[in-house]
Amino acid sequence: MCTAVLAANILVQFPFEPFGLADYLTYGAFTYPVTFLVNDLTNRRLGPSRTRRVVYVGFALAVLLSVAFASPRIAFASGTAFLCAQLLDVAVFDRLRRRAWWLPPLMSGFVSSAVDTVLFFSLAFAGTDLPWQNWALCDYGVKLAMIALFLGPYRMLIARMPVWQPRLNSATASL
Repeated sequence: MCTAVLAANILVQFPFEPFGLADYLTYGAFTYPVTFLVNDLTNRRLGPSRTRRVVYVGFALAVLLSVAFASPRIAFASGTAFLCAQLLDVAVFDRLRRRAWWLPPLMSGFVSSAVDTVLFFSLAFAGTDLPWQNWALCDYGVKLAMIALFLGPYRMLIARMPVWQPRLNSATASL
């Protein structure tokens, strides 16, 4: 989780120049979506409570590392967006967890990626001369494409791990 966030925070500072896309994408767009895959796999395996703990630890470490390797503004924007979006991802995923296997990661990713994108790009780049609105729109498009692409690996990985089941306490079990 931390590696993906740190890589994205460093790479978001570099426009994606191949194919003339420097005004539309940064390299960070291709690394950050991995965090949603990690979050969803953790949620599927360990449940929402433990996943939130992973998010908090990932948040703290990613912000500290980002301050050292990116700019403080990027670190602040990333931390804020990461915490809000990942916690939202946990909640949406958990609400849909008993539906078709593909629905929780797809819907939680679509919703939380939108929140992440809006928060990150507005906090990181508003007031600059950089084409951050273009970057944000295209970044969201890449996130959506990667979320759809990650459904295959997600399906393969969840087939190999047990699904989290909430524990029933004695009062709940007797109902």
